[in-house]
Amino acid sequence: QLQLVESGGGLVQPGGSLRLSCAASGFTLNFFNIGWFRQVPGKEREGVSCISSSGSGGSTNYADSVKGRFTISRDNAKNTVYLQMNSLKPEDTAVYYCAAVLRGYCTLDQAYTYWGQGTQVTVSS
Repeated sequence: QLQLVESGGGLVQPGGSLRLSCAASGFTLNFFNIGWFRQVPGKEREGVSCISSSGSGGSTNYADSVKGRFTISRDNAKNTVYLQMNSLKPEDTAVYYCAAVLRGYCTLDQAYTYWGQGTQVTVSS
């Protein structure tokens, strides 16, 4: 059973930091592109960041809205992808999802196949 489980969300003040984790089971995350997405009720889902499979060089992409503040990384030994979120803003508040797809070189508009359940991030003073 292929699963992705997000964790690390919570309540943080503006300017604070959180690190989200996306743990994979049932497949080797290393072979997949992994994307982070977020969604606010009433708004469309937004691609945040992605990291390509190791075979595709592990390249990364970021939405303009998070560039310079968020960093995506992979720990192959733990079969986990992380999203380090710094300088958080209230507009970053959303449910954050990770997703996986077997592709070469990730983009945020790819049709990701496997999705986690999401973790809530709330940025509020």
